[in-house]
Parts: sequence; C-alpha cells; structure tokens
Amino acid sequence: MATFPSRRNSENGSTATSVVMAARLGVVACEDTAMTPKTILLVHGAWHGAWCWASLQAELDRRGVPSLAIDLPGHGVSPLPFSDLHGDAQYVADALSRIEGPVVLVGHSYGGAVITEAATRHPGNVNHLVYLTALVLDEGEAVVPFVQSLPAIESPLGAAIRPSEDGAFSTIDPAYSEVSFYGECPKGTTEAANPRLCPQPFATFFQPVTGAPWKTIPSTYVECTLDGAIPIEHQRAMSVRCQNVVTLETDHSPFASKPAETADILERLARN
Repeated sequence: MATFPSRRNSENGSTATSVVMAARLGVVACEDTAMTPKTILLVHGAWHGAWCWASLQAELDRRGVPSLAIDLPGHGVSPLPFSDLHGDAQYVADALSRIEGPVVLVGHSYGGAVITEAATRHPGNVNHLVYLTALVLDEGEAVVPFVQSLPAIESPLGAAIRPSEDGAFSTIDPAYSEVSFYGECPKGTTEAANPRLCPQPFATFFQPVTGAPWKTIPSTYVECTLDGAIPIEHQRAMSVRCQNVVTLETDHSPFASKPAETADILERLARN
C-alpha cells in the first residue's frame, strides 16, 4: 500500500528535517561541483503539498541526488497563510536564493506556473526547468484563461473541483481524485492522499506570470499520456514551448506512479 511519510525533506517541517536538509545542501556547496549532482527543487501542484514527492525523493536518495520538496504557503504543513501565484513564486524564489550551486527546478501541474514566475524573479542558479505534466505559460498568461484558450476537452478534473461558498477557494471531491490524479498509482495511494489534499485559492489560477524564462533557460517537458487532469492534447500544446520532451505512459502523478522512471529523467539532468 502506498503511504506518504509525514516528514520529508521539506523547508516547512521539523528542526530535524531542517538540519538534514542543511547537511545535504552543505554537501552540495562544499564538494567538487563537477562531481556533485545539481540540487533538485520540487514544487508541487494545486491542492497538494511536499508530501506528494515522497516516493520520488526516495528514488533520488538511493541515487545520491540531493532534492528539496517545499510546501507552498498554506499547503501541506506550511504555517503560512495561503497566497496567490506571485506569493507562491516569491516563496520558491526565496528558496532558490538559499541553495548554493545550480538547481534543477521542477514544477508539477499548477507548479509549472509557479516555477515560471519564480525563475523570472530569481534566474541566477536555475540550471534547468522541468515541467512535469505542468502548465507552461508565456509572459502575461494566467492558468485558467490560458487553459480556456485551448480546444475544449472534457477531463475528470472538471467534475472533481468544488468551489467554496465564498468562491475564494476550491477543493477536490474525493470521489474523483483517483480518476483525476492517481489512476495508475499503487493500491492505497488515493486513500493515503485524499486526507492530505487541501483547499486551493482561486486567485492562483487567474494571476498572470511576468516572464517566460523557459525561452532562455534550458527546459524539459515530461508529458504523461494517461493524465486525467491535464489531457495529453493540452500537454502537447504546451510542451512545444520547451526544448526537450520526454513521454511517460502514466497518470497525473508520475512521482507516485512511476517514481523510478521520473527519477531517471531528473538524475540525468542533475548529473549533466
């Protein structure tokens, strides 16, 4: 049965977690950079948290590739209030500024919009952008208006989203989470994930990004052909913006359904 450990390499966890991560980043800073893989910074998507990366991080750990998964404000175990897209991006930019050495910046789903804005604000040590079945926005584009500009394709995610009474947040109907996110994941993944899914501010979906760093920073799109949240046709409308495209035959959560294969992709970029 799939589980999501309560403590991973997250900036929002316990002191012990922070010490472990500081030690990891210290290794990156002190060793010969020619022999040391780049740090991988993992940015989750809407409704999720750093917890979703656990299986992938275990794979990266085994390969000796340093990784850091962070909770966006209000998500996971973050003590911070929810924010908008720009606030989320600034949080990631601040995390980038604390990492010594080059970084492979990975965004999943909505996290793609976040890393685009974060790399616009702090491009200095971003060596590669990875869009993991994610939104790739151009300057001035926002998530919902951009998706609405694409050919209409019905997906399970549309039925899964439930707006709050005041219209400020959305949540995921647990009856639709598996078909939307976890269809190819190990048994038990949906049951482990559902209690951890959190509200998502609608504001994050309507704020435009202010740059397009994927035009100047090397970028890779990982498309997932069985995705129930972002149809493959929509992924391919965005993947053309990236320099490289890799295909996985899996669902919206390759970090849980194909952790070894996803780690293969990231390790190659981290060691390149």
